[in-house]
Amino acid sequence: MTQYLVRRILASIPVLFGILIVTFIIARVIPGDPCRSILGEKATAAVCERFIHEKGLDKPIYVQLGIYISEVLSGDFGNSIRLSLPVTRLLVERLPTTVELSFSALLISIAVGIPLGVISAIKHNSWIDVITMMWANTGVSMPVFWLGLMLAYVFSLLLKDSPFWLPPSGRLSAGLSNDPFYEVWGWILPESGLWSSTLDFISRLNILNALLTSNWELLKDAIKHLILPAVALGTIPMALIARMARSAMLDVLGQDYIRTARAKGLSQSRVVIKHALRNSLLPLVTVIGLSLGGLLGGAVLTETIFGLSGLGRTLYEAITARDYVIVQAFTLVIAVLFVIINLIVDISYAYLDPRIRIN
Repeated sequence: MTQYLVRRILASIPVLFGILIVTFIIARVIPGDPCRSILGEKATAAVCERFIHEKGLDKPIYVQLGIYISEVLSGDFGNSIRLSLPVTRLLVERLPTTVELSFSALLISIAVGIPLGVISAIKHNSWIDVITMMWANTGVSMPVFWLGLMLAYVFSLLLKDSPFWLPPSGRLSAGLSNDPFYEVWGWILPESGLWSSTLDFISRLNILNALLTSNWELLKDAIKHLILPAVALGTIPMALIARMARSAMLDVLGQDYIRTARAKGLSQSRVVIKHALRNSLLPLVTVIGLSLGGLLGGAVLTETIFGLSGLGRTLYEAITARDYVIVQAFTLVIAVLFVIINLIVDISYAYLDPRIRIN
């Protein structure tokens, strides 16, 4: 297993390096002028020339690439062209929003999708199966932006005077205190560095920070703000997981060892949970891993609709403004997350299927 992990990690290095180079080149060859995108269309040629020189964009592209690779290897992603802020700081500020939203959406997808898929497989060709699959097809077909707007309209406007009201935007209510856990615990951190950035990143995960500080009011408010965007973002993977769970369960339920388990007098619940569901997890793990990667990299519409300043929305704004530095750094971070997720999925195969572990 150790050798397998080492090989996978080493094989990921050229992939990430290739993504870095391709993103760097594509960001500079697409049409658009970063000067006028940031300073406006009325910026003069002299102003743009000075702007491009100050940002180092007048150097040959291979020189810019060499400088950027050396900076990345030293842990420095550079400064944003548009905001003039360190990209590392922007990552610490914006990535927690996307991580919290994506994992919440995935949790809802798994909690609803797998039970529906299992029930649909058990009740194969019944009215329950038909309704579940109709719902799954509808869920896959609904655009995220439309569903998000409809959810906000119903739960934030139509139900504004009911107990089911939910906030339409933001991560926390105005005026609610969100003290970082390390300050509550009395820790003194250095002003900068990896340790400080890591703890700052963790503290910006509102739900986790609320649990670490036992701030139940913060926890309740953070969950209420996450429900609508998480449901909107998780509907498509929820439907995909339900369909895959049904397909995998139908395949397993027809195997000889399932008939043997039933012939031995085992209860239906034990046959389904211990034997059938456990052996149908391999394709489900693949779908869940791919769904999480897609959620982390594709939450831009949900973040825009619900007013969340996350990774996707920031990346979209950077592409619009031709802010190459943010585009390169954020794309590389998303690629790293994809590689880590795929690695976790592959490792889980070995624990779910002993034949893979033996080989």
